[in-house]
Amino acid sequence: MKRCVAAAAALVLVTAGCTYPGADARKEAPGVSRVAETRLMELKGQVLSNGPHGEKPTPATAAELTPAEIDQVKAKHATAAIVMHYAGNDWAIAQIAGLKHEFANLGIQVLAVTDANFKPDQQVSNLETVLSQKPDIIVSIPTDPVATADAYKKAAATGARLVFMDNVPNGMTAGKDYVSMVSADNYGNGVVSAHLMAKALGGRGEIGVIYHEADFFVTKQRWQGFTATIKKDYPDIRVVEEKGIAGPDFAGDAQSVANAFLSRHPKLDGIWAVWDVPAEGVMAAARSYGRYDLAVATEDLGRNVAIALAKNQIVVGLGAQVPFDQGITEARLGAGALIGKTQPPYVALSALPVDHTNVLEAWKQVYHSDPPEFLLDSYKR
Repeated sequence: MKRCVAAAAALVLVTAGCTYPGADARKEAPGVSRVAETRLMELKGQVLSNGPHGEKPTPATAAELTPAEIDQVKAKHATAAIVMHYAGNDWAIAQIAGLKHEFANLGIQVLAVTDANFKPDQQVSNLETVLSQKPDIIVSIPTDPVATADAYKKAAATGARLVFMDNVPNGMTAGKDYVSMVSADNYGNGVVSAHLMAKALGGRGEIGVIYHEADFFVTKQRWQGFTATIKKDYPDIRVVEEKGIAGPDFAGDAQSVANAFLSRHPKLDGIWAVWDVPAEGVMAAARSYGRYDLAVATEDLGRNVAIALAKNQIVVGLGAQVPFDQGITEARLGAGALIGKTQPPYVALSALPVDHTNVLEAWKQVYHSDPPEFLLDSYKR
């Protein structure tokens, strides 16, 4: 089978009409499939994660504002800034879109959107620049909870309401130093991807695991959720090797790790990657080895993994976040804090299981838009 080559050109290649055996050659075990499907049904609407300080999750409905509260917010003519860890993937783009959408609805002007490219020193500099504009609200995801902590404490001292996504700087307390943290159920996303991987493998085989080698709360949770579920529910699936990647070239680093896995374990049945960008590197490695039967599971419904799911090729399933909805929730929490509302310290949105069968519907739920032509054209019926 031919792979038209390399991660950098992945989108062009997968949309070019190439066909591979992939999942068609993979046999499911009916008993395992039923177990996995039952577990996934049981998880629907639940949140398994606790917050960074052990907080119990609160649903996103807690952030909703009444018409009277919205009028109060609009009367303030407030401003906001969005300080990202990394803004170049589909998840970040959707988060920013959700934030801008809701801030516009609330009459809040967005002064700046920054991208640190996963570099703590750049994020500290971005924060300093943003603070010069005196925003009333800052929504941010810290690249490193230690290296950026002082900068965020300085931001809090200005009186700006801080809302965090997915990670909280060290030494900061909800309700005192920041408003709230909003996250997907990342532990649950790891659990979901484990069940989808097990279903595809028929409950047995050898797999490799590629995790995020950083002090990053949510990516740790995904890794823990995946590995704990495989160990507990699928004893005939064995993790033969685990390796971390630190970035910023996450696709390239993951491709190198996956190449090493496949070289050392030529009969490897599957690889889990911590989110969709590293999974793109794993897909490139699988194609370079002619391993179209390799089962890849991951998190986040990025465009390239969505195309692979639509084509039923290599990627067998993932746990998706709903980043547009997360952005809406973050904007509402910040706005509510401006008018004196006491907000919950940790708000989480449940995991969305995605495989070939529901990838088109999931795209609409994740991005609040109809599936694009490239995904519709890729879908194998």
